[in-house]
Amino acid sequence: MSPDYWMPLVFLGLMGLAMLIYVVLDGFDLGVGMLMVGASDAHKDRMVASIGPFWDANETWLVLGVGVLLIAFPKAHGLILNAMYLPVAVMLLGLILRGVAFDFRVKADAQWKPLWNRAFMGGSLLAALAQGWMLGRYITGFESGWAFTLFSAAIALALAAAYALLGAGWLLMKAEGELQRLALVRAKKVWPAVVLGLALISLATPWLSPTVRERWFQMPALIALLPIPLMTGLALLVLRAQLNSSRVLGKLCWLPFVLTVAVMVLGFFGLAYSLYPYVMIDRMTVWQAAAAPKSLAFILVGCAITVPVILAYTVFAYRVFWGKAAELHYG
Repeated sequence: MSPDYWMPLVFLGLMGLAMLIYVVLDGFDLGVGMLMVGASDAHKDRMVASIGPFWDANETWLVLGVGVLLIAFPKAHGLILNAMYLPVAVMLLGLILRGVAFDFRVKADAQWKPLWNRAFMGGSLLAALAQGWMLGRYITGFESGWAFTLFSAAIALALAAAYALLGAGWLLMKAEGELQRLALVRAKKVWPAVVLGLALISLATPWLSPTVRERWFQMPALIALLPIPLMTGLALLVLRAQLNSSRVLGKLCWLPFVLTVAVMVLGFFGLAYSLYPYVMIDRMTVWQAAAAPKSLAFILVGCAITVPVILAYTVFAYRVFWGKAAELHYG
């Protein structure tokens, strides 16, 4: 097999893996930020403490995914980023707001702490909505019209709800007592929004895109695709049943988070199946968008060194700081 054929696929897989890991890892800490709304000051501190050791490393995967897009697919990144200047700016504003508020909320005088808490919660919501909007615009190939706008808005809300469910699952694992019970209540409230969002997206995507419709409903591709929606539905049902069980406050506290991650992973594979081999649906394939083979070979050496390092650091950080969240302390 020629390197001209397989190297673009390697970078497409690497970019997809980076974005999937980012959505799962930064998704739960964005979700925790949004779930701080209405919580007591003590609970807010414990919620921030639960994500404190991880959230910087989580965002590294976003940098990697965007970096691969920029250097491995130069013919696509200009078109994609040109179409998303505003949501990218909103996302960066949200992430910067979170980063600043994360430090200042503890060190600021008591009278300013509520302001920094609101900045942290608002930044989390802005980043989540902007990412969902960008995903919606990407899936629709940046087409204009009311249907595409409504679809992107639905994806933005659905992704924010999914992040909140991930955040609630994270808190069920990391918290105890009243905060754990608060996370359970929030998970029950946000679960219907996630289910509704996934259902609307599953109905709208083939309706809006002839390419996706052809992929989903032609035989035998339909049989190959069918396990994804079936397993997603089953995971959501088991998740909801577990939220009614008292065991999620004890030994099975990890299960809602794992099931939510499973739903996200299944959604990712469904999306990848629908879009392949396009980098921009119906416009540009992965081979048309790729950089020159010599450039890809050079970049591949760098990725072979840096990606395992990032992966090892992420695993190490989660291993060191595993367990229930402690009191919030700043050095």
